[in-house]
Amino acid sequence: MEEEGDQVENISDVEQSHHESVSENGVMLVVNHSNIQPPFSVVLATLLYCAEFVCAAVLCNIYHKSDDDIWMGSTITFMLVPAVLTQLALTFIHRDLGRDRPLVLFLHLLLLGPLIRCFEALVVYFKAGKEEEPYVTISRKIKLKKDQATPMEWEIGHSERKLATHRNAFKRTAVIQAFLGSTPQLTLQLYANIQEKYFLPIRRKSPLDGVYGECCMFCCCFGGSNECFVSVFIPVTLMVICLISITYGALVCSVLAINIRYDDYKVRLRPAAYLCMILWRGLEIATRVTSLVLFSSALTYWVILVGLGNLLFFFLQPWAEFWARRASLPDNVEKNFSKLGTTVVLSLVTFLYACINVFCWSAVQLDLGHRDLIEMKQHWGRLAAYYGGRFLENSALIALWYFYKSDFYAYVCAPLLVAQLLICYSLAVLFMLLFYQFCHPCRRLFRHNVHDCLACVCCCRRGVGRAGEGHPHSYSTTATMVLVPLEPPELQPPDLTSQLGENETAIVEDMEAA
Repeated sequence: MEEEGDQVENISDVEQSHHESVSENGVMLVVNHSNIQPPFSVVLATLLYCAEFVCAAVLCNIYHKSDDDIWMGSTITFMLVPAVLTQLALTFIHRDLGRDRPLVLFLHLLLLGPLIRCFEALVVYFKAGKEEEPYVTISRKIKLKKDQATPMEWEIGHSERKLATHRNAFKRTAVIQAFLGSTPQLTLQLYANIQEKYFLPIRRKSPLDGVYGECCMFCCCFGGSNECFVSVFIPVTLMVICLISITYGALVCSVLAINIRYDDYKVRLRPAAYLCMILWRGLEIATRVTSLVLFSSALTYWVILVGLGNLLFFFLQPWAEFWARRASLPDNVEKNFSKLGTTVVLSLVTFLYACINVFCWSAVQLDLGHRDLIEMKQHWGRLAAYYGGRFLENSALIALWYFYKSDFYAYVCAPLLVAQLLICYSLAVLFMLLFYQFCHPCRRLFRHNVHDCLACVCCCRRGVGRAGEGHPHSYSTTATMVLVPLEPPELQPPDLTSQLGENETAIVEDMEAA
């Protein structure tokens, strides 16, 4: 990505309006005097990084004492690999290799880079506004409000630019931490705890009367020694932190996709949008991880084929599309990179993209020939194909677990668990549809929305004979915005009777093109 675009991408965190004026060309100029929002995203990403690293280190010590070398080695791997990649990403984004900052580089070698970066961001935030500073660039965005599009300009000072760089860097490291560290760590710990029978009921002989009774290892630990309590509490804590980290990483993916795809617009998400995305992403990831872990507990070696098959498919898909288009590699990834270096960077980006799609929808489609590496068009067909295919795959994994499960799950109501998993994934899809239909910040710019796609499918099933009958009004067609230069447009509902057939044809063409 270009440096300038990254630095002004998050200017939406700057509070608006101390002075507004309209220039000669009709563009409203908004002057800000360092009224900056706190860097909450930087602090949250740093806290998740530190909490997960510390809990994983303590758990490695527990595995070492219990001589569980396999679990210990796997936990260390999923703890160190994302930590090292996080340090490299922060160093690359801030371009510290060519600067004289030995202390910062030394802290990165100690895997403490996020701490010093968070400290720097907080220092910039608390110093902002104490001194008058000239602006260094101007950010031009289109503000959507009350069915109107108003072109606006913001003067960006040094503090805003530095904080925007920190926010962009931590958003990207949060995605790396979530899907290269937290996701495999959560899967590993859940599988390890099921194999070690930490949570499921067991039968234990009483030392007094010799009678067998049902108990739970988790309950025994609360009534036992402190070491037993710690051996259960630490894995549970690590899994909860990993789930929060993955959900936050998926949330960042969705927001970054919106910011990149609608780069010309000032995007601000409402609390209802965040709530829908959290429920959507949390249920989707929890259901996916649970399905994989249950399947692996019944058919251990087959899960490797499932994981590798998913990873290879999503890794090769962008490259196959790149070769089919006969495109050329972008030149703006890094000025000093050769074609080999650019290919390596694009391969790493594609690998991260594949890891995300193995567990949840990445919200973007890669276009390796584009300067931003992202396809700007919203492909509803791919979205429907992904969730439809993922639902079938999860259902197949759960069904295979149900038929091949061991006696270890004798105290689990298997049909109820299967129903819960399927319902949870269906709820995730429902919250996703609600987000795109009602809570998406740029839904008025959609050419077609969820309601249009569902109406198109229903109309296609009814047949051509009923094409002339009346249809309900579409949410997206009544809110489609067309931007006219120099004058903010009013939204005018089109004539739905005359445009319905054209809209259905366009939707089908978009889905076929996807």
